[in-house]
Amino acid sequence: MRALLAEKCRGGAGACPSRANGGRGTRVHFEPTERFRPAPGLRSPHAQTIFASFFRSDRSPALRRERWELEDGDFLDVDLLDAPADAPHVLVLHGLEGSSRAGYVAAILRGAHARGWGAAALNFRSCSGEPNRLPRFYHSGEIGDAALALLRLRERCSGPLFGVGFSLGGNVLLRLLEEQGDASPLAAAGVVSVPFDLAGCADAMDRGRGLVAVYRRVFLRSLRGKALHKARCFPGLLAEDDIRGADGIEAFDDAVTAPLHGFADARSYYRAASSGSKLETIRRPTLCISAADDPLSPAVFLPREVASPVQLLVTDHGGHVGFVGGTLLRPRFWAEEQLLRFLEGRAGQPAHGSP
Repeated sequence: MRALLAEKCRGGAGACPSRANGGRGTRVHFEPTERFRPAPGLRSPHAQTIFASFFRSDRSPALRRERWELEDGDFLDVDLLDAPADAPHVLVLHGLEGSSRAGYVAAILRGAHARGWGAAALNFRSCSGEPNRLPRFYHSGEIGDAALALLRLRERCSGPLFGVGFSLGGNVLLRLLEEQGDASPLAAAGVVSVPFDLAGCADAMDRGRGLVAVYRRVFLRSLRGKALHKARCFPGLLAEDDIRGADGIEAFDDAVTAPLHGFADARSYYRAASSGSKLETIRRPTLCISAADDPLSPAVFLPREVASPVQLLVTDHGGHVGFVGGTLLRPRFWAEEQLLRFLEGRAGQPAHGSP
């Protein structure tokens, strides 16, 4: 097993940072407030993943939706949590086929509200409940819309900016940090269950059986529906037979994601969009939380090691965007709690890129 996993805390359910080499940027070392212990009955990765998906509360504080008309003729729907301009503000990015209404997004919004922070929950194109206008969607390496959201937030507030991303949204956030480097307006960032190696994770999903095959079918049903609608809106853009025949993640990316977004094929897309091989270019404190038993982002595809200011916390259990502690009747969601604690510890840092 990777050297990283050999460094996990003893005791079964704990989490430790991987080695942090080098002295780039702000050195980061975050100690979780408590070890992650799966709720009784939810020790397996699938129990963690499924319970969190169905039973995580989607209750949010009062939000205000804005539609941002874009220069390319498309739009973004963004749900905003208002706060004083000098308060910290958080940009939250959801996962594949999620939205700003996802329970894990709501948890960050509740945590921000409790701290007096503002927030913006970005809906990727096609994910707000209304199809986007252009012959394109979103993908794991599309950072332009997230960069625009940060720019808009910086124009409106003078306090620290934070970024939080889950699964695909976490990869988008890491890629944005990698591309922006020292120019990033973020003071710190946190991500959960990132598919650091997109090719490896796609292959694991496509080869997976049992519940992994169920996850794949659920994703593909939604993705194919959107792609077929887009193909009908733009005749000749995509081959409908290829869309219907895409029975795996890579096949869908070959048929839809790659041609819509200028990649030669799925593998070219995965090479360009994967965040795991470029983490050394990040210049802001960044906490990455993953589970060694993640069924969608397997541990073998975690980065071998990371260097400060990036810190990787790996728990033995937690599934994919699960991390359900507490009890079945009173669950607690450890990853969201730890991300908020991590960001809270950096709320007093000077704002980057303030006007």
